[in-house]
Amino acid sequence: MDFQVLWYVLAGILILVGIAGTVLPALPGLPLVFAGMLLAAWAGNFQQVGWFPLVLLGLLTALSVVIDFFATAMGAKRVGASKLAVAGAMVGTFAGLFFGPIGLFTGPFLGALAGELIHGREVRKATKVGFGTWLGIVLGVVLKLGLAFAMLGLFALAWFL
Repeated sequence: MDFQVLWYVLAGILILVGIAGTVLPALPGLPLVFAGMLLAAWAGNFQQVGWFPLVLLGLLTALSVVIDFFATAMGAKRVGASKLAVAGAMVGTFAGLFFGPIGLFTGPFLGALAGELIHGREVRKATKVGFGTWLGIVLGVVLKLGLAFAMLGLFALAWFL
């Protein structure tokens, strides 16, 4: 068996899992996408994709980590969320995985709401915090998906040009 094909298949799997990871909280999405692209470039002896595109892809990956952190934090901070609300949003996002798309959509909000209620906030304030935290997470996911597709486009351009 040709090991180069095996490396390309593994690279493709890493990229697909990484794209899923831009939505799923338990996976480091764009770092996995980058790892897959780096593996594909390596498997091709860096003939199709050289160092310059890989450096750009690495910078986009680093930007995604910053976006992931700040989008959630800014959404939560903007509405005065407690640390329990942020932790609740993360737990809610993870728990939402088990309830399909609806769970992924509502889990962060419900988790942040629960965190604020445990913190002792009134329902109205807790709802506002839950929504703000949820909005930050959704914004982060949208931005990371955009970066993922930008990375795929950059990689494809480097590969075929």
